[in-house]
Amino acid sequence: MTIVVTTPTGHVGSRVTRMLVQAGERPTVLARDAGRLEPGLRERVDVVEVDLLDADAVVAATRRGSTLYWVAPSIGADDPLEGYARLAATLVRAVRENAIARVVFQSSVGAEKRHGAGDIDGLAATEVALDGLGVAVTHLRCGYFFTNLLHELESLRRGVLTTAKPLDEPMPWVDPRDIGEVAAARLLSPNWTGRHVQAVHGPRDLSFAAVAQVLSEALGRRIEAVQISDDEVRSALAQTGMTEAQVEAIVGMTAGLREDFVPENPRTFATTTPTTLGSWAWEHLRPLL
Repeated sequence: MTIVVTTPTGHVGSRVTRMLVQAGERPTVLARDAGRLEPGLRERVDVVEVDLLDADAVVAATRRGSTLYWVAPSIGADDPLEGYARLAATLVRAVRENAIARVVFQSSVGAEKRHGAGDIDGLAATEVALDGLGVAVTHLRCGYFFTNLLHELESLRRGVLTTAKPLDEPMPWVDPRDIGEVAAARLLSPNWTGRHVQAVHGPRDLSFAAVAQVLSEALGRRIEAVQISDDEVRSALAQTGMTEAQVEAIVGMTAGLREDFVPENPRTFATTTPTTLGSWAWEHLRPLL
């Protein structure tokens, strides 16, 4: 059995790769830049430098694969949903042509909605494409990444955490490293077939007001959660040079999962992962602030 891992230098993929190596596997990793692999890892994996949009190259790189961990990375497409569609076409072709028996796909909470959740709609369409292949597939419906806070450093230095969500509306927050461990366990297990959805919810649901309180304690400075409008988000994103479709894909994620959204997968023992936001923030945010 050869396990193939995409995005092995990402927040999740790097953890997946390390866990597989520590379990005694020698995975094949598809990396855009092999030089970004963790030091000491390269001699323990088979590396193929490849762009996931290059379908011919991906098919060739996965030829010996029996199990695939697929992440749809941001490719900077002017229309993010069109970018997801191109990546999904590559994935479908690789699975079909190489008779890959199992796929673990990094999806998101909200993909079950299928439409109306902005960028997440691209993950939903990929789920549907995989389901149509008749292979064993596990969709990891992941919560909101702790690492998204790394994009808010300037705001956090000012003591502000902004969101378009209601401040008291809870949602699952998760450490990407914990997602990697769940993914690695699925990839290594020989005991599942068919279609599965495995949610990955972190230790507890948190509202942005609760997140601000946790960050205040971990960072040793007062952080205030502030709700802003969708139009304020649009304006800020447009000023960075994003296209209209890119802006709407981001705005739609929050707008589409706001207030009346009920996740398909409830929190259970199996969906709950251990790393707390406070411990993560102390380790990763505090040194940067």
